[in-house]
Amino acid sequence: MTRTDEAGESAGPVTGRPRRSSWRYIGPGIVVAATGVGAGDLVATLIAGSRFGYTLLWAAVIGCVVKISLAEAAGRWHLATGQTLFEGWRSLGSWTTVYFAGYVVIWGFVYGATAMSSSALPLAALFPDFLGLKSWAVITGLIGLVFVWFNHYAVFEKTMTVLVGVMFVVVVYVALRVGPDVPAAVAGLVPVLPDGSLLYTLGLIGGVGGTITMAAYGYWVNAKGWTGPGWMKVMRLDNRVAYVTTGVFVIAMLITGAELLHSANIALASGDKGLLALGEVLEARFGATTAKLFLIGFFAASFSSLIGVWHGVSLLFTDFVERIRRDRAADRAAGRAAAPAPVPEPAAPADDTAAAGTTAAAGTTAGTGVTGKPDPAVTGLATGAAEQSLPFRAYLLWLTFPPISLLFLDRPFGLVIVYGVLGAFFMPFLALTLVWLLNSGRTPREWRNGPLSNVMLTAAGLLFVVLCVQQVRELPW
Repeated sequence: MTRTDEAGESAGPVTGRPRRSSWRYIGPGIVVAATGVGAGDLVATLIAGSRFGYTLLWAAVIGCVVKISLAEAAGRWHLATGQTLFEGWRSLGSWTTVYFAGYVVIWGFVYGATAMSSSALPLAALFPDFLGLKSWAVITGLIGLVFVWFNHYAVFEKTMTVLVGVMFVVVVYVALRVGPDVPAAVAGLVPVLPDGSLLYTLGLIGGVGGTITMAAYGYWVNAKGWTGPGWMKVMRLDNRVAYVTTGVFVIAMLITGAELLHSANIALASGDKGLLALGEVLEARFGATTAKLFLIGFFAASFSSLIGVWHGVSLLFTDFVERIRRDRAADRAAGRAAAPAPVPEPAAPADDTAAAGTTAAAGTTAGTGVTGKPDPAVTGLATGAAEQSLPFRAYLLWLTFPPISLLFLDRPFGLVIVYGVLGAFFMPFLALTLVWLLNSGRTPREWRNGPLSNVMLTAAGLLFVVLCVQQVRELPW
């Protein structure tokens, strides 16, 4: 990362703490906002607005506060401990590694097809006579692969910022065009639960902007070059901007659903195709230009989620693989050190030093607390080495090519079940493990959870448990 002096010139890499929290440092939060709010989230918000008008606006606001708490906790872990979140999970026991391994492989396989299809829908609608939906899906997946493969975090962040800008302009424009009812919106800030609204309310609080990318936030913080507690204030400002932006998206779509659909008693289908139906409604009411502009925003929302997952989850997978590699290397080194010498002669001093260094390295990667030594994974993130690594690029290929087969086949029944279960458990897993990590000796005392953080994270964990149970119940068993 580079800093900019007062004249606006590049002044080289930032190696210390910033002098103050500044808007010019903001970046990872924009990436989270772009990645976390996908087409499916926008449809869910639209449907809530179409069914209940402004009544659930308060739930959208609470949802933003919940996400701020979760992302802040993930970023705080990375900066306070100098370790990655996956290293923290490993310190809680091998069960976390087993869960994550299954999740990241199966989830990535199915999500790849979902993201490509979502990005293809608006393109197929914008260019109906050019290519079919499946062809567009393959093209968007390949473009995402090439873009993430050949670009470092800085270019990735700038691109995501542009896509967020497009999303923001389009979504807010549509909300203003349909004409918000300001008194009704203000009344919607008072918590009320209409009949049949409980699941929609929980979905608004817990669903929009809540994915594995919240776990990736700390990785993007390190990739930006922020390492150490000196960046804590900057991270918190960045995080708040991210989820205030998310809140604007949600509120704007809720307004659109309330004014355009609720008042006309128009029902949208669930899933990404609901946005295509909204485009048709916009065209009938406001003309083709507004409809096409909306489809462009739809594409920005979908494609930003695609490349965000391609980049962020690949960083998580890279950390996962490198930890396993280091553990195995440390075990082999420890085994060699414990084995009887083949000859009775004493080992050379240089060998003793090397063995001691290897053993110390094994203790450092054990993840049982802050050792004061730099975490190689954090160093790799900050220097960009992780983005050039074999595991990073292997997972990029996994997200792109195997899922293409799902575009041409119905998803296998068993795969849908496993994908649904693993995905449903992730957000409770994230929230509750953060509570565990940030209240233990693994975190320096001054950066542990306070009462407010504990209340918010615990409430989020319980909320996600309820949503998890409901999601599992709705699977096609």
